[in-house]
Order: sequence, then C-alpha cells, then structure tokens
Amino acid sequence: MRPKSIGSDPTVAVFADDLSGAAEVASAFLDRSAPVSLLLGAAETHEPGGVVIADLDTRSMSPEDAARAVRHALARVPSDALVVKKIDSLLRGNIGPEVGILADTGLVVFAAGLPAVDRTVRGGTVHLGSTPLHAAGAWSAESTQPPESIAALFPGRPARNVPRGADVAEALARAASDGAIAICDVETDADLDSIVLACRAFPGVRLVGTSALAAAVARTLPRRDVPAPATTHPESVLTVVGTAEPVAVQQVAALVADGARHVPVDARALLLGAVDTGPLRRALDSGQAVVTVTGDVDPSNARTLSAALGRLVAALQTDRRSDLVLTGGETARAVVDALGIASLRPVHEVHHGAVASLASDGRRVVTRPGSFGDATSLSAIAAYLRGAQPPTHTPTQRGPHMTASTDTANLPVVAVTMGDGAGIGPEVIVPALLDEATRSWCTPVVIGDAKRLRLAANVLGIDVDIVTVESVADAESVPGRVNVIDLDLLPDDLPWGELSSVAGHAAYEYIRVASELAVRGEVQAICTAPLNKEALHAAGHIFPGHTELLAHLTGTEEVSMMLSTPKLKVIHVTTHIGLLDAVAKIEPGLVERTIRRGHDALVRSGIPEPKIGVCGINPHAGEHGLFGYGEEEQKIIPAVEVLKADGIDVHGPLPADTAFFLAGRGDYDLIVAMYHDQGHGPVKVLGIEAGVNITVGLPVIRTSVDHGTAFDIAGKGIAEAGSMVEALRQAAELATSTAVVK
Repeated sequence: MRPKSIGSDPTVAVFADDLSGAAEVASAFLDRSAPVSLLLGAAETHEPGGVVIADLDTRSMSPEDAARAVRHALARVPSDALVVKKIDSLLRGNIGPEVGILADTGLVVFAAGLPAVDRTVRGGTVHLGSTPLHAAGAWSAESTQPPESIAALFPGRPARNVPRGADVAEALARAASDGAIAICDVETDADLDSIVLACRAFPGVRLVGTSALAAAVARTLPRRDVPAPATTHPESVLTVVGTAEPVAVQQVAALVADGARHVPVDARALLLGAVDTGPLRRALDSGQAVVTVTGDVDPSNARTLSAALGRLVAALQTDRRSDLVLTGGETARAVVDALGIASLRPVHEVHHGAVASLASDGRRVVTRPGSFGDATSLSAIAAYLRGAQPPTHTPTQRGPHMTASTDTANLPVVAVTMGDGAGIGPEVIVPALLDEATRSWCTPVVIGDAKRLRLAANVLGIDVDIVTVESVADAESVPGRVNVIDLDLLPDDLPWGELSSVAGHAAYEYIRVASELAVRGEVQAICTAPLNKEALHAAGHIFPGHTELLAHLTGTEEVSMMLSTPKLKVIHVTTHIGLLDAVAKIEPGLVERTIRRGHDALVRSGIPEPKIGVCGINPHAGEHGLFGYGEEEQKIIPAVEVLKADGIDVHGPLPADTAFFLAGRGDYDLIVAMYHDQGHGPVKVLGIEAGVNITVGLPVIRTSVDHGTAFDIAGKGIAEAGSMVEALRQAAELATSTAVVK
C-alpha cells in the first residue's frame, strides 16, 4: 500500500554530496509524476510541485566549505518545501557540519538505512549485514576512522534514538521538543515509509538519509508511465573507475573479458600531467576502453587526483564524444565538470545505483557509487549503452561490499572448516553464511558437524536450514540455508568453552577433508574457523597451527602468514616458534622469499606496485650496531638489496614501532614482521574485529578469521561474525583470479 502524500503540491529539494549519489536519488523519481531536475550545484529557483536534486559536491570539501554550501543551497529553498539531505550509506563525507546547518533551522530526522544492500541502522549504529560499520572495514580507503554511532557525527548536539516499532510520530515530537536530532533505526523500506509518513506532522522537517529515504519520499507521489529507453549505438564507451573498492578489480576483469581494452594510469604521472594518451586513444578506437588508476593514492589527495582524471578524459574527448561510465561520485563530478557538461537528465536505472543520464552535450553518462554492483556491473552497463542484451547474471540484490548475482553457478566454492567445535567457530559460521553478501560472493560449504551448527543456531536464536550434503556438487545457494559436509565427529554433549581432545581431532579432520577437496579442484578456496592448538596437540596432531598443518596436508614446503585488516597488512617471516628460535631461523633467503610472496599477493589483490616496509629484529633496527649483534646487516639487508634490484618497492630494515605507525597512516601497503608477536600485536590493536589471516604460498587460497576460539564466550550467543564475513569475502575475491597466490 502506497503511503499517503506528504502534501498536495510538494516541492522537494534534495542536497547530495556527490554526483553518483545525486543520480541515484533521481532514479527513484523517474516513474513519478513530479518533474525532476538534476543540477550540478545549488538551484536558483524551485518549481512548485517539482523535485530538484542538487549535487553540491561537498564530499571532499573542508567541513567549513561543506557547511557553507548547504547554507547557500538552503537559503534558496521555499519555506514550505521538503528538504532531503542525501548522505553516503557508509557515513563518509561532511555529514556532521552539513546536518548541523539543517538542525539550526528545523527538526532533523536521520534515517540512514539502505535495506536494498543490507545496510541497516540498529540501536543508532549503521550495520553492514550483521557487522557494525566501524568493524566492517568499509572505510579502508579513507584517511579517518568511521564513527561508532550516528550520534558520534554530532558532538555537542542532543540526539534521540527512535527504535523500530515505536510510535514514530510521538518519538519525533519528543525529539522536536528537546531540540534533538532524531536518529531512526531502519531495517526495511517499510520502516522508511513509516518515517516519511510521520514527518507530515512536522512543518519544516529536514530528512537526512540514503537514496532509500529519497525513494520513500518518491513513493508518496503518483506514478506515471515511463517509456522504454531508446536503443542507440555510441561510437565508443569509456569507463572510468574512480574507486578503491575491492570489487572494482573483478568488475574491470569482467569488462575486459567482454572485449574492453584496459589502460591503467599511474597516479603520479596523472598528477604531473605526464600520462601518454596514445594507448588510451587506441583503446577508444577499438570501441570500448576502461581506465583505472594505479600506484600510491593518498586519500587526502583524492580530490586532486579526480580533477586530474577529469582533465585526462576531457583531453581524450576533444575529437570524439564517447558515452561514459563513471564510478565513484567524486570522479564522476570531476569528469563532467572537465567536459563542460552543465546538466544531466536521468532517464534509466541499469541496476540499483547505476543511473543513465542524458548530458547537456548529447552523450549518455552512467554514474554509479563505487561500492555498488557485483562483478558483472560494468559489463551490464556497457551492454546497455551498446544496445546489447545484458549478461544473464545481471545483479539484482546487494550486499555490503559486492552485490548478489543470480548466476551462482559461476561463483567460487569455498570450503569453510568449522574449527574447534567447543569454541565460537560454529557461532560465527552460521550468521556469516546466512549473510546476503556472502551468498553474492561465493558458494560456501561447511566441513564440520551438522548437529553442532544447529546447536549454535539455537544459541543465537536464528532460524536456519542446516542441510547435510554428500558432496560439494550437491550444495545449493538458497537464502536461509547452510550446506554442510557432515563428518559427525562430535558428541551431542560436548561442552562449550572447554578443552577437548575430541574437538581437537575433529578440527584436524575438517582441515584434512577441505585440503583434499582443494587439491582435487572441487573447491576454489578454504576459509577456516579457529582451532585450539592445545586441543589439537592433545589429539596427537603436533602442528603449531593452521598454517603449518595446511602446508603439510598440501605438500607445500614453505608458506607465509599474512594478516589483513582495513588499516594494515602484515606478512611474517617466522610465526609459531620461540623468539630465540625465530632469530636463528631468519636468514636472507627466507626474508627474500617471504617478501616476494607478500608482494605477489598484493599485486593479485589489485595493488600493482605495493610499497613494502620491512621491520628490523632489534629495537631501532639495531641502530647501526648499537643493539644486537648485526642481525639486520647479516639477515635482512642482503634480501632487501636483491629485491630492490628486481624493481620491488621495498624499504628497510625499519624500527618496528616506526614501521607500524607509518603503515597505520597509509605510507606502506605491507609490513614484513620478523616474528609472531612483532606483527600480531599491532594488528590486534588496529583492526582485529575485521582482521583476516591469509596463508600465502599454498596451492589453494586460504583465509581465516584473525581471532581464536574464545572459550570464555563460546555458547553464549555473543560472538561477532564480522571477521568471518570478511574472511569469506577475501577468499572469494582471491579465488576469482586465474593465478594462485604464491
């Protein structure tokens, strides 16, 4: 049932902070009766009964400039208009200063959910799937940390949480009387409809939220018939990828597989204006080209880089008029500004968030937020622009990092080992495998015990279908279903949180079976829940941990442990041995091989020229012999010199405290730790909630959560599944590549 209209003749003014977000909002009004305008800047006038969406381009402005832009735009809005501030669903940008301007003039209702991509608000905190935003790793490309709650965006201002199921109008009235910002919990589009309906009672209300909130406003307007978009055949299609999102690597690969020519552009050369345009022109001559930026990209320099990218595109278009595909709002705005495009008229939504517009110069421009779309997104957009049929696996559902595809047959199969059944492994596996995003990335199959998973589901209060399958081929990717190859090794009465040799042996068997499946090629990756080393040893399996056990089972002589978090990646020269033994084991050959494995892994993950920092062994990296016995000179420097001669961007040996500080602020893509605690300590401080353990050098992809069995909380239903979700994402991402990380 459609919500009642906000007013009989509404004027809606939407302020967006980037172009892709503005276009995303505009698409919600395409099938509605109100005339829609998308402007590149604040509107001077507002047509009664119309919808004006203004891209204020404030995402990367200073807080003061962003607030000034909103104040300027707000001054031109009629007093009876409904004002909607469109924000990024990941809360990036200058939300605090911008909303502060709105709060000075009326009641602010903040409804930030984006249910279509499983981004919800619970308890006043944004969640990506089941993971709070601040623990999800979605801000890995940002120079700051995400807020732990929405209220944290407004220090010094009162805020009131509005839970789902409450009398929304009454809760808003209390917020208004307190002069507070009303922060609404949102899990469904119906929640947003209720919020918009309740706002009718508050003249001058300011709505703040994602495109889903704007869509709820649109649903209050009458529908109209929308003609099908005309089929055209452009002379060329130029795709410009202006995002650091991990899925972009897969999207570009799929587009290249469809015939596009890929031209990577070095960031330094781009900033210097020294890019050779010849390869780009030749790629466009072929009809379809995709441009990506490679090399070090400082987040604080992103706006300058986008402007340089815009100038490059404009230079390529002096003698042609390509249709454009622009990912990332800042990149999109920079390109259209450089081309002198004065306005855009949205005409079609290719898929959620990918909006085709007719530009003032006659070309078609498709904009899309960087984090949206599955691996086929760019291919589907290019097919639309060429008038061809899109791939049969056009995305229809979204998850927090990638989007769900209906073509599950092409997803990698990941064997998920249950780990120690007495620990939290079963409790993090069940919600992680039910996550919509996980199903969009891979087909997971648990190697474990079905009855233990059912017990974990009961502890969590989750209604799930635990289905035993005989083989990987029998697994089905169905919502609410967990596939398990049931080894049935655990007794029904195995206690939670207690050391057990039975559970230790079962954990070994799960890994053994998963390794056999991987060696036979039946699964493309392994993702491991934690095991307990003491339990493993008690069962007679004397291995230091997963890394060494997997190496043994796959016949691999040497592997490395890499820890990956949103802020930091660390690879270890030595791991599970005593400190004195570690120092004795370190030698130039091992250091060199470890760094090469780390370098290759980062290249494969989409960083073509990673910058690597190498820790010393002694405090201050020995400080030229003042500490230690020359270990740095004997064991590390020879390896670094060989690698530098081979063109690898490696630095060190560095004092470990300095190296991790520099890496935490983004100076290095990878840190090489010499021993276990040198690397693990900083990782657990800077990102364990979303940390992932990757074994580098195996003949199969292997990722793992970066936490232990947590016996102290096992069986209590409070374990956080975010690290498992991220481990599955990275396993799927690495498994889609054609080469194995070695």
